[in-house]
Amino acid sequence: MSDAAPRPGHTQRESVFRRPVRGARGPAPAHSRDDIVAAAIAIADSDGLAAVSMRAVAKRLDTGAASLYRYLSSRDDLLDLMADRVAAELRPYPEPEGDWLDGMVRMAHAQRAVHERHPWLAELSRRPSAIGPEALAFFDACLRVMEPVPASVMAKFEAVATMNGISILFARQRTGGEAFTFDGLDVTRYPHLAAALAQAPAAPPATDLFERAQRSLLRGLLTPTSSP
Repeated sequence: MSDAAPRPGHTQRESVFRRPVRGARGPAPAHSRDDIVAAAIAIADSDGLAAVSMRAVAKRLDTGAASLYRYLSSRDDLLDLMADRVAAELRPYPEPEGDWLDGMVRMAHAQRAVHERHPWLAELSRRPSAIGPEALAFFDACLRVMEPVPASVMAKFEAVATMNGISILFARQRTGGEAFTFDGLDVTRYPHLAAALAQAPAAPPATDLFERAQRSLLRGLLTPTSSP
């Protein structure tokens, strides 16, 4: 969603989630909106988001591109529906019992997994979009898990946003190829780096970096600190 005001002469796009699934006119449909969204996701998963067009989706469904406009007004509508469809993969949500931090970390792992399955999803987070029911349900579930936390609503909103950003970052590293190493690099001109690399390797942490990062950030954002 965008907080920017519409430009003069610009009509703000009505959310696809507020409109009927298909227009009332025209012949009986050969495909459903769900079929269209599933086809678009399959294209994005295999060829990237740039490959998703009304023409490409219509070709995959063996129909004409014009027929898709009975269900959608534009490609933007399709992208909004795609984002909300994959947000459904975040279910089932943790039950609001036990430690709230454990629950939020489970939500974070689910987010990371969805972004690893659909690398194009991160691109959609950078565009103004309509928020769909599945995205709202996930946000609501996060607030339910955090209900016992005595933090402000703003702090909880920031925690969800930060959790999402970290999940996207780690998913990109997983799908972006081999991790960077210092192997083969001459670091003698960088004394602090050279000294650090010369140390004997320590035992690996009990938890991976993703979980440690999420726990540290969520705890830091939501746990009150005592005044000095």
